[in-house]
Amino acid sequence: MSDLPARRLLLVHAHPDDESINNGATMAKYAAEGALVTLVTCTLGEEGEVIPPHLAHLAADKDDVLGPYRSGELAAAMAELGVTDHRLLGAPGRYRDSGMMGAPQNDRPDAFWQADLDTAAGDLVAVVREVRPQVLVTYDPDGGYGHPDHIQAHRVAMRAADLAADPAFRPELGAAHAIEKVYWNCNPRSVVEEGFERLRAAGLSFPGVAEVDDVPGVVPDDQVTASIAAAPEHGAAKAAAMRAHVTQIAVDGPFFALSNDLGQPLLGDEHYRLVRGTPGARDGAREDDLFAGVRTQDGPETAADTRETAR
Repeated sequence: MSDLPARRLLLVHAHPDDESINNGATMAKYAAEGALVTLVTCTLGEEGEVIPPHLAHLAADKDDVLGPYRSGELAAAMAELGVTDHRLLGAPGRYRDSGMMGAPQNDRPDAFWQADLDTAAGDLVAVVREVRPQVLVTYDPDGGYGHPDHIQAHRVAMRAADLAADPAFRPELGAAHAIEKVYWNCNPRSVVEEGFERLRAAGLSFPGVAEVDDVPGVVPDDQVTASIAAAPEHGAAKAAAMRAHVTQIAVDGPFFALSNDLGQPLLGDEHYRLVRGTPGARDGAREDDLFAGVRTQDGPETAADTRETAR
């Protein structure tokens, strides 16, 4: 414990690029401030669609080498964010991208969607007990938009948070550790709507414009409990990290598109919903720091307040 930074943040994502879109500015902020930022990516995103025509051969229905390529994109994105601790769940390629819900790839035996929950959670418990984060960030139960890998990442992250705190679960993975605060990614509807207004007014070159409900994790504003404001340098790092995921994202100034070529706003400020732990802001106010109220490594650690106290 004495070798670990005082503040430690763990993020669990389904595919390379999810982290930069959802949490890039937050990751850049805390990494720059000296916190330990650990990213666990559950799959290599092997089933993703490829945007640049000259890279189309990488896709699963051609050479099927997109996964290793996206691993390189992920490393480049993390360099832009200043994050040095990024890992693949279990081992590279252990869990394969499951494709969109209902696709035949869902049924592959190596698909993440098919993974035994406690086995995959055990792989994450090993990381939790090593880096001992106070804060965990992942998706809501729908994975933000219903992708099977996002849903499974949510299940694995929440299960691992429980199991890591249980001394009876696989003690060979290290001493039990209780995560103090768990957040789910979200986007306040008013912010997303305003972003789309800016996009339409800009008249950019995307073939089309997405809809508000195409954005993952859009929620009523009053469900948001924490907002991390992006300093200019952190917003710029997020945009650079998104550009590093060249097979998946096309960035045009403050806007971007995925493989569907539908523009959407690149949101600098990032938003969260606290679902476990004690809020670090007064009633009715949003936190502006995910570590608000947490104990440092020098303080007492117990499992007493890690169960769900806010839903």
